[in-house]
Amino acid sequence: MNGMSSSSSDAVGHKGEPIRSLKARYYTDPQVFEVEKTGLLARTWQFACHASQLENPGDYVAFDLGDENLFSIRGRDGEIRTFYNVCQHRAHQLVSGEGSTRVVVCPYHAWTYELTGKLRAAPNAKSVPGFDASKICLTEVRTEVFLGFVFVNLDPDAASMDDWFPNARAELEDFVPNWADLKPLEWVAIPENCNWKVSVENYSECYHCALNHPTFATGVIRPETYDIQPQGYCLRHTTECNDLSQMTYDIDSGFANHDKYSSWFLWPMFSFQVYPGNLLNTYHWRAVDADHVVVWRGWYSVAGYDDETVRRMAQQDRATTVEEDIHLVENVQRGLKSRGYVPGPLVVDPACGVNSEHSVMHLQRWMREAVDG
Repeated sequence: MNGMSSSSSDAVGHKGEPIRSLKARYYTDPQVFEVEKTGLLARTWQFACHASQLENPGDYVAFDLGDENLFSIRGRDGEIRTFYNVCQHRAHQLVSGEGSTRVVVCPYHAWTYELTGKLRAAPNAKSVPGFDASKICLTEVRTEVFLGFVFVNLDPDAASMDDWFPNARAELEDFVPNWADLKPLEWVAIPENCNWKVSVENYSECYHCALNHPTFATGVIRPETYDIQPQGYCLRHTTECNDLSQMTYDIDSGFANHDKYSSWFLWPMFSFQVYPGNLLNTYHWRAVDADHVVVWRGWYSVAGYDDETVRRMAQQDRATTVEEDIHLVENVQRGLKSRGYVPGPLVVDPACGVNSEHSVMHLQRWMREAVDG
């Protein structure tokens, strides 16, 4: 992993000229997306599910990661493991959706696996000379549980999430001290007709906020204090909040940091946000193809109980910031396909701040490295 810097010298490109935004092909070329699927998605930490979906032994959730289908399952030892969703006999898919099972049984020929992935039984296998069930096991995927969220990495040698995102876990624990009590209250799938990187870049700068997000820019954050800085492969959003007397709900949760907003974007496709009152919500990008992404917005409450405050915030967010961003990112995607587009200089202010694109500069560096090496 590369060291991160936000010095003014980073903003200077070749021959002392300003750094320009990525060329359009990074967002529009299907071949670039194919490179990302086989490379980036196979080497980075990706969200799988929430651990509360796997409360009991045998509970499982299947999900897609690029062209692969995987499933996470809780074992009898309490461990959550993730496997490629493919039988080791003749490659049939093992499970779909969510559910619970005592053992994993392939629907094709009833090969049966323990919750640890080891083969338990195969019909008529005893008639096969030299058949050794102990040598057959589902292919396991690196799995970590990060504050109740299950993440996977197809690279068995990948550094841990704490190495990728230094300090993020401890900071989130300070902002969401009751994270272990939270469960998903609401998931909203938001299709966007744009490349996933367009959506991620839009999320990762507030240069556009004052003009396009009046509710967020005046009712939540204090724009002059807003900044985004890298922590490893995490982009850390910090700000002071605006006039909290104007908040539409009681923010006094009894926890520290109840009067703050903050965000942690975990490269490449997940972000934690904490609103005043220690309200946790998340973004999760699932890339579909070069021109389409689905953004899952998650909202959480204690034990998943229906919480009026969380519901109200989710509705306000969906009607304002989310709706406003859909139009922005889809417009950008159309513009990227114009033969008239020439990538302009990023506005990288050495002092950083809300009207600077230093965070996009870091993002685009990671994006370029993921494609070009």
